[in-house]
Amino acid sequence: METQRSCGLSAILAAVSMLLAACSGGGGGGGSSTPPPGTPPPQLPDASTAPALKTVFAPYFRIGAAVMIEEIDPATHPDDVALLKKHFSSITVANALKADTVGVAEGQYNFEPAEQIIAFAHDNGIEVRAHTLVWHFTSPDWFFAGDRSDPAAYRELVRQRLKTYITDVVTHFKGQVYAWDVVNEVAGAAQGETYRTDSPWYEAYSVGGGNGADYIEDAFRAARAADPDVKLFINDFLTENPVKRANLLAIVQDLLDKGVPIDGVGHQVHSNIAVSADSVDAALTAVEQLSPSLINHVTELDLSVYAGPGAPANYGTGGLPSAVAGQQARTYRALFEVFRKHDASLDSVTAWGISDAETWLSHLGAVQRTDYPLLFDAQRQPKWAFWAIVDPAVQLPQ
Repeated sequence: METQRSCGLSAILAAVSMLLAACSGGGGGGGSSTPPPGTPPPQLPDASTAPALKTVFAPYFRIGAAVMIEEIDPATHPDDVALLKKHFSSITVANALKADTVGVAEGQYNFEPAEQIIAFAHDNGIEVRAHTLVWHFTSPDWFFAGDRSDPAAYRELVRQRLKTYITDVVTHFKGQVYAWDVVNEVAGAAQGETYRTDSPWYEAYSVGGGNGADYIEDAFRAARAADPDVKLFINDFLTENPVKRANLLAIVQDLLDKGVPIDGVGHQVHSNIAVSADSVDAALTAVEQLSPSLINHVTELDLSVYAGPGAPANYGTGGLPSAVAGQQARTYRALFEVFRKHDASLDSVTAWGISDAETWLSHLGAVQRTDYPLLFDAQRQPKWAFWAIVDPAVQLPQ
């Protein structure tokens, strides 16, 4: 089965040390006080009493999960289907709308997997978030083929391919999705490097002295022309880090200054249980301060349990120690307290996956270890992290 490809992928692995240095400090949140000596450890509440996430968070924002095509099959994934129907008001199409799936060849499209996911969502009263039109990691080579001996002609060839692709794809799904991640992971990670310059899009647009960043503007304008009503987002990882965030906001400000139709900023929040909720708070606040017209989305939330010097190489498949599950739950609780605080600008929070059973974090190339980053365990049962965000009175393991 294909693993959900997170849009942080190798970039997140390269940035782990920076993330821990800039964003560590624990999650905080309610329910973290030490119980008196002799107090029995808390027990997980009965799963049958779990409230629907979409009901709990309806006053604040949509609550979503990224979904792969096989996970909507009731014959092979009945528990995933049940979780989606009960808990989520939003679905993100995890892989089926990426260009390496849709863009079979120039002018040839494979829409069927995405159409199936969107039909499932609509049949069950779930809204759809579309991800993603432009990402360097999943852009087929045919976009960039051509003779570069005439740089201006080559740049125009690539530009027209991009605009045609976006026009065709967004038009096909017009009215069926509430938001598009138009461009994904376009900001540089180092201080003074505003743009990701190793993107094939940046490189192609730069041929012969062109402006490598112009593809971002072209992508947004093409998407808006194809669907005047859908919300258009720039999406990136590590916005908790001040350096990466500054680069991303510089790009957004440039787009705003040019009158480019951008509606919001997506914060992936692929992180770990040591992340500080204050750092995520700062990221959401920074977007609000940039322009009152901008919307925030949390787009790919998960919290790896491997963080800090005390974490082992692998917890294995037997489950988490109680203390680690409690730490993760407290961090989730602190993050959702931040999310609720920003409900005026934040209208969608999405986990990158349904349950721990199929998280991308357990399949990271050379790093093959079982991770436990989501709200539901591998048996699709609510974890301490789930109870921490739906009930502030629930006491968590220490």
